[in-house]
Amino acid sequence: MSVDLSILDLAQVGPGETVHDSFVASVDMAQRAERWGFRRIWYAEHHNMSSIASAAPAVLISHVAAHTETIRLGAGGVMLPNHSPLAIAEQFGTLGELYPGRIDLGLGRAPGGDQQTFAALRRSMASADRFPSDVLELQGYLRGQSRVEGVSATPGAGTDVPLYILGSSLFGAQLAAALGLPYAFASHFAPQALEEAVAVYRREFQPSEQLESPYVIAGVCVIADDDEAVAQDQLRQAKRHRVNALFGRGRKFTDEEADMILDMPQGRQIDSMMTYAGVGTPTQVHDYLDWFAGHAQADELIVASIAPDRHIWRNTLGHIAPAAARTSTS
Repeated sequence: MSVDLSILDLAQVGPGETVHDSFVASVDMAQRAERWGFRRIWYAEHHNMSSIASAAPAVLISHVAAHTETIRLGAGGVMLPNHSPLAIAEQFGTLGELYPGRIDLGLGRAPGGDQQTFAALRRSMASADRFPSDVLELQGYLRGQSRVEGVSATPGAGTDVPLYILGSSLFGAQLAAALGLPYAFASHFAPQALEEAVAVYRREFQPSEQLESPYVIAGVCVIADDDEAVAQDQLRQAKRHRVNALFGRGRKFTDEEADMILDMPQGRQIDSMMTYAGVGTPTQVHDYLDWFAGHAQADELIVASIAPDRHIWRNTLGHIAPAAARTSTS
């Protein structure tokens, strides 16, 4: 494989696990990923989700960074409309000072939760509309070139923590291109606009102080096991889990009920969400990742877990690690 491999860690809280268990597992995975040659690990801001513990990426990054040595760690991403640019500059400036050369800051404009969460976060309807100007304000703080008179970020100024624009539409592609920033496309759960968005980004890209040429990171789901049937069973369980998350509204469907919904038109959107999923034996998954990198015109792939079983996810990373090791030493 000719592209780097990275990991998206949602700090999943499995059945019977605590949030603390999830954080212990995140450290273990990061240490393994560092040994195995993965490029970076990102943590995504999600709120009001009992199965995801990465609500505060900066805090989790600091914890994992203290238990690793070289692997890059970052937010993938911070939902900037939930925060003031100054606060994020100070948080990631602190990380940049503590762990120089290891911190990334991916930025998205979604709420990271449902409507009730939207209200609890004190977001206004105009928050997302300010996203482009907020990115520029944040960038100014980190470069020590504040756009706000009389305000600077300490820590933050001069750390130049690299920014990445996250997205799943043409909006993010055009913004990343205009600002000359790397673009990370969320094809692991919102794949519909992948090809068009990447084409727009590459065509409209303007070189910047941070980046001379376009750089695309594409998300992809993976499940690998020596027994293909085990991998396919994990995929089926993952789809059932999505059914409960999207349609359960407080109740849990039986496997039979979930399978019936998956066969209905409304359930087929879950298949669409998982359009880009490498599932099967290690060889099959390696081949799929090779194909997907070309299909997405990606410079880097970031793999996401859909396996409900944490051990299957850890083993998946071990199975694809030889590809990561090859790219890290090339």
